[in-house]
Amino acid sequence: MEKNLKQLTNRIHYLPHDPATDRPILSAICGSHQTLLVDAGNSDAHVKQFLYELAQCQITNDHCVVLTHWHWDHSFGAKQMNRLTIAHEKTKMHLEKMVDFDWSDEALDSRVEKGVENQFCADMIKKEFGTDRNISITLPNITFKEQFEIDLGGVRCVVKHVGGDHSDDSSLIFVEEEKVLFLGDCLYPSIYTQPPQYKIVNVRHLIESIEMFDAEIYVLSHEPPLSKADFMGYSMLLKLICDLTEKHQGNYSDLVNELTTQLNRPLSQLEEEIVYCFMNGLSVK
Repeated sequence: MEKNLKQLTNRIHYLPHDPATDRPILSAICGSHQTLLVDAGNSDAHVKQFLYELAQCQITNDHCVVLTHWHWDHSFGAKQMNRLTIAHEKTKMHLEKMVDFDWSDEALDSRVEKGVENQFCADMIKKEFGTDRNISITLPNITFKEQFEIDLGGVRCVVKHVGGDHSDDSSLIFVEEEKVLFLGDCLYPSIYTQPPQYKIVNVRHLIESIEMFDAEIYVLSHEPPLSKADFMGYSMLLKLICDLTEKHQGNYSDLVNELTTQLNRPLSQLEEEIVYCFMNGLSVK
């Protein structure tokens, strides 16, 4: 099996994201007594690869996993992970709704039609699991309401609920000694609305919550880890688009013109998508 596990800091290892089947980053935070795993992966195969690579690095003292949120790609490997699972109380509520779901193509397609499932997620589930779709939803063993702290031995992790447009149960994990902040998917737009959206009030609250932590490395689940400078550039862009969306109140061309002027260049595809999501959020009360 090819080795893909990477070392982020002295005490943190991670398996990079894989866009082929929307596999998010899986991480191990290693204390002197225990190791905490971040997210439970999108399938048995994903988890098997992660645990195999951890064992190859002699990381075997893991006993619990924290879920950043309920979405399939972060939770469907929980049964295979077979560790004590910690999550926000809303994460458990969302997962409970899926316990009796049928995962056949017909059932997935039907839920997409009804707006219960996202088309992209349905396509990726089919791709990751193939035709032999033995999916079992495993519920968290421990839930928290606002914040949860774990001492791993010389390493303290703060797990904090922050919510956001992507998922109302989103939680982040801050590793104080390593100055690493795991953000999960919290800064991404909603995917269970059609079309996807950002709401100004939610994005501002989220950025305020994130800025409370003195981090040097920021880990979003579907891209390589970001330095503080790169993350600050990203958050400043989101703040600027928040301000301009509020200022121009639905006038797309005025918003884009002013944003282009302030950036002194044409918008990237990502920036155009972010503006699109903010415009969608404006029209939803």
